[in-house]
Amino acid sequence: MVAKTYGYNGVPPTKGVKGTKRYAMAVDLRRCTGCNACTAACKTAYDVPLGDWRIWVSEAETGEYPKTKRHVLPRMCNQCDQPSCVRNCPTKATFKHPDGFVLQRYNRCIGCRTCMVACPYNARHLLTEHRRDSRNPRAVADKCDFCIVRVTRGLAPLCVTSCTGGAMIFGDINDPDSEVSRVVAANNTFNLRPEQGNAPQVYYIGLTQEIADPDFAFLHRSKQLHNRYNTFKTNSELGAELAGNIIDTEEATTFFGITGQFINNMVGFVKTIPHKMLKGLF
Repeated sequence: MVAKTYGYNGVPPTKGVKGTKRYAMAVDLRRCTGCNACTAACKTAYDVPLGDWRIWVSEAETGEYPKTKRHVLPRMCNQCDQPSCVRNCPTKATFKHPDGFVLQRYNRCIGCRTCMVACPYNARHLLTEHRRDSRNPRAVADKCDFCIVRVTRGLAPLCVTSCTGGAMIFGDINDPDSEVSRVVAANNTFNLRPEQGNAPQVYYIGLTQEIADPDFAFLHRSKQLHNRYNTFKTNSELGAELAGNIIDTEEATTFFGITGQFINNMVGFVKTIPHKMLKGLF
C-alpha cells in the first residue's frame, strides 16, 4: 500500500503508527466555562489582527426561559492527520510536520486563500498589511499551530496553560501513557465534521448536537453537504446523537430522493470520463 504524503516534504498520517509522535488535544466541555482566557492569551501572544482568531469560543443557547442552557465550544485548527488545506495549497506553503503539526511557510504563501476555502473548520485567516510589529508576516494565511515553538521546548500550548477550568489536555496521543491518550480512551469523544475525511485531532468530551451542528448550519447546508453528512452518519460506528441512522432530510429516504441521488452521481461520473480518458489533457 502506498503511503500518502501531504505538501512539500510532507508525511503520511501518523495517528496510531508505532515509533512516531502524534500531538493531539482533548477538550472537556464539561469543564469549559466559556471565559475566553484561551482566546485572549493566544491573540496577545501571536499579534492576531482585530476580527481574526487562532482560537475562539462558539456559544449557543437552547430551551426557553426559564429552562435554558448555554453551550460553549472552543474552536481552533484541528491539526488534521489528512489535512485538506495541505492537499489544496498550490505553492506547498502549508505542510504537515512529522509530529502531526500542520504548519505554514510564510515565505511561500501567495495569499490566494485556497487553504481557507479548503478548511472545513473555518480555522484560517489572512493576515492584514498592518501589524503591531513590522517584522511579523503580512498578507499571508495564518492559523493555530499548536504552539509548536513552545511544545518543542517542553511547554504546553498557551491555550492549555491559560485555561481556567483545566478543560484542555494536550500531548502525544500515540503514547498510551500520556494524559491525552488516557483521557480519550476513557471517555466518549467526538470530532467536529469527521465526515469531511480530514481525520481531525481535536477530541471533544461532552459535545452536543446543539453546538456541534447548530440550526443555522443545518438550514444553510447545501444538498451536496446534506448527502455527504447523511452518508457518513448512517455508516458511522460512533453512536450517540452525533451519528447513527440520523437523516438530515426526509427527502433522502423517499423513492424520488434515492433516484435523484443516483442520477446526480451518474451525471458526475459521466462528466469525469473525458478527463480520465485523456489523462488530464484538458
